[in-house]
Amino acid sequence: MTRNPHQENHPMTHPKDTSSKGDWTRRDAMTAVAATAAAASLPGFAGAQEAPARPQPGAFVYTEVQISIPFDDAPWTAVSDAILQQPGFLNKTWLSGLGTGSLGGFYAFDSVENAQRFVKDYFPGEARGFGVAHTSRIFDATVVAEASLDLASPHFGDTPAQEPGAFVYTEVQVNVPFGQAPWRDRNPLLRATPGLIAKTWLSGVNTNTLGGLDAFDTLENAKAFAIDAFPQTAARMNAAFYTRIFDARTTETASRYLNSPYYS
Repeated sequence: MTRNPHQENHPMTHPKDTSSKGDWTRRDAMTAVAATAAAASLPGFAGAQEAPARPQPGAFVYTEVQISIPFDDAPWTAVSDAILQQPGFLNKTWLSGLGTGSLGGFYAFDSVENAQRFVKDYFPGEARGFGVAHTSRIFDATVVAEASLDLASPHFGDTPAQEPGAFVYTEVQVNVPFGQAPWRDRNPLLRATPGLIAKTWLSGVNTNTLGGLDAFDTLENAKAFAIDAFPQTAARMNAAFYTRIFDARTTETASRYLNSPYYS
């Protein structure tokens, strides 16, 4: 097919903001999340405050289409333009399966309702257009904000220390409300994971499954985590699990096109 011009080809650090655009630091973002949550509980809060400088996600969506295609051959610009029209859409990070060529994405939406509308009304038609089956998951972003910011998630305003070389998606088959999850004990261990740049925690809507989208510096470190380290974590939880590895290098241009927060 004709190539589109758009299709060319842990220790954690938290650098201070030095840009002229006023990007938030991790401390600023965590303060804003806490202040917004506190103010939201006050009578008459709705409409009484200015909109945040950077939209906070209300939900995340994970999708993967059962197809094998080099990402450069995927019609990502046409798909992206359609996604930009979806209600409540904030951003998408494209995903390309390592060793499988599957197509997927990690999306941020302003609300669970708009995320649900996306997965039931829009996305099945996209997969149908390829003539293949697909997977979709919805996660509550509001309950994981503090835990995710603690691990430098750019979805809540942090600035990644570097651009990712790979992503790892994980989900554990447990039913644990996120407020009861031991993330404060888990996060210090995750910070020591070789090559981890950032983690966005995930909490399944209607299921309370636990998971994450983890950004790594290299595919090698991503594979070590997904293949060697994470299965041990799931075993300690006595639970089945799902892991996927994605090559971030092949999808950078497409992800930038849809305002992925992993690329500053």
